[in-house]
Amino acid sequence: MKNYGDAVAFLGQWGRFQQAVFFLLCASIMPNGFGAFTLVFMNDIPSHHCRVPESNLTEEWLTSVIPLTEVNGKQELSKCSRYRLDVVRNLSARGFIPHKDINLSDIELEGCVDGWVYSKDIYQSTIVTEFDLVCTEQWKQPFTSTIFFVGVLLGSFFSGPLSDRFGRKPVLFATMAAQTIFTFLSVFTTTWIWFIILLFINGLGQISNFVAALVLGAEIFTGNVRVLYSSMGTCCGFAVGYMLLPLCAYFLRDWKSLLLALSVPCVAYIPLWWILPESPRWLLSQGRIAEAEAVVKMAAKWNKVQAPSNIFECNSVEKTDTQKEHYNVFDLLRHSRIRTTTLLLCFVLFTLITGYYCLSFNTSQLHTDPYISCFISALVEIPAYASSFIALRYFPRRLSIIVSLIAGAVPLYLIPLVPEHLSSLSLTLEMVSKYSFTTGASLMFAYTTELYPTVLRNTATGTTTTISRMGSCITPFLLSLSVHYKYLPYVILATLAVVTAISAYFLPESFKLPLPETIEQMHERQS
Repeated sequence: MKNYGDAVAFLGQWGRFQQAVFFLLCASIMPNGFGAFTLVFMNDIPSHHCRVPESNLTEEWLTSVIPLTEVNGKQELSKCSRYRLDVVRNLSARGFIPHKDINLSDIELEGCVDGWVYSKDIYQSTIVTEFDLVCTEQWKQPFTSTIFFVGVLLGSFFSGPLSDRFGRKPVLFATMAAQTIFTFLSVFTTTWIWFIILLFINGLGQISNFVAALVLGAEIFTGNVRVLYSSMGTCCGFAVGYMLLPLCAYFLRDWKSLLLALSVPCVAYIPLWWILPESPRWLLSQGRIAEAEAVVKMAAKWNKVQAPSNIFECNSVEKTDTQKEHYNVFDLLRHSRIRTTTLLLCFVLFTLITGYYCLSFNTSQLHTDPYISCFISALVEIPAYASSFIALRYFPRRLSIIVSLIAGAVPLYLIPLVPEHLSSLSLTLEMVSKYSFTTGASLMFAYTTELYPTVLRNTATGTTTTISRMGSCITPFLLSLSVHYKYLPYVILATLAVVTAISAYFLPESFKLPLPETIEQMHERQS
C-alpha cells in the first residue's frame, strides 16, 4: 500500500506550489495574533475620577471636591466618589476654605452622578471609557474578556467537526469572514450588550481560523516542510500579528480606529479563495479521488513536474468505502487507546495554554508603558517558535513536551526566592518561563496533528484546543489569587506543570512517523 507522502513524492517538498501555500496560510493567521490581544488595549482602564460639572466653586474647593485615597502606599484621587456637590457649593459660596475652616471628613460622600473624567495620557478612548465600565459597573470589564474567550472556546469545539465534515478550506474562509465582519460591526455599537454579543461571535472565529489553517497546511505539506509549517510557520504568523498590535495601537489611541485597522485590511484575503486548494488528504478521506488528483496535478503544474496519470491508484486507503463514513467528537472517546491519548493531550495543552495566557497578561504589567510591555511579550515568542521547530526536527515529541513543562515550572518556583530589589532577575525568570510554555504550546499543535488519522484530525485538534481554551478563561481568576499571596499564581502554575510533565510520559510517540490515514493505523502505532 502506498501512503499519501509516497504518492505525492514526485512533487518535491518545496516547489512553487508549496511556497505559495505556505506563505499565504501564514499570512491568513496574522489577524489572529493581532486580534487575540486587542483587548489588552481596548479593555484597559485609564486613570479616572468623578466629573465635577461647571459650577461657581473657588479654586480651593475645585481641587478638594474629590477625596484622596491611598493605593499601594500612594495618595490618589478617589475613582468612584466625591464630596456632595450641593454641600460643597454652599460652603464655597459662604467663603469657607477647605482644610482650614472645614474638616472634609465631615462632608458626606456621593457617587459619580455626573459621570467620570478619564485620563488621555495613554488612550484617547477604550470600551471602558465608552461604556463607563468602572466603579459599580467594573465587573463588566473582566467579564468582557471572559465573553470573548468563551466564544473562542466554543469556536474551537465546533470548527473541528465542521471542518472534518465540510472540508478545511470552507471552514477556514468562513471563520475569517466571521472575524472580519463582526469586528467591523463592533465599531458601530452604541451599547455594551451589543458589543459583547459581537465580540462573542468574533471569538467563535478567532482560534477556529488558526486551527483550520494549521490542519490544512499540515495535510498539504510533507516531510520537513510540514514540521516547519506546523511549528514555526503558523506560530510566527501569529507572532507577527501580535507584534503589529502594539505598533498599531501606539498610533491609533482610540478603540474604534484599532478595530478598523484589524478588520478592513482583511478584505485583501478574499482572492485567496481562488488560490488556496482544499486538502487532498481530506478529499481522499471522503472518497473524492478525482478532486484530490486534480489538486495534486495543479501543484505539479506549478512546480513544473510531470504527474502520473493515476496518482492514487495504488493507494488502497482512498478506495475503501469506509472513508465516506462521518466521524465526530464521540469517536475520540469510543476506543480506549484514542480516548487515553485524547485526555492526556487535553490535559497537557490545557496546562501550556494556561501558562501562556497567565504570563502573557501578567507581563503586560511589567512596564509602565503598555505598548512596550505588549511588544516584549510578543517578541519572546519568536525564539520560542524557533526552538519548537528545532525540537520537532531533531528530538522525540514526548521528550520535548516534558522538557518544556519542566523548564517552565522551575523558574516559577525560583521567583518567590528572589529578593525584591532584584526585580530584573524576577522578570528574566518569568520571561524564561513564558518562552518555555510558548515552545511547548507550539510543539503541541504539530504533535496533535501527527497523532490522529485524517478522518479525525481536525476534530481532535479542535477538541483539544477547546479544552485548552478553558485555561485562558480561568487566567483572570488565577492571577487574582495574588491578593492572598503574591506568588501563589506562580506556585500553582509550576505545580500544575510538573504534574502534567509526568502525565505526558504516557503519550504515544510520532517522531519520524508518517501521518496516519485511518483509525486502524493509529491503533497499530499505539499498540
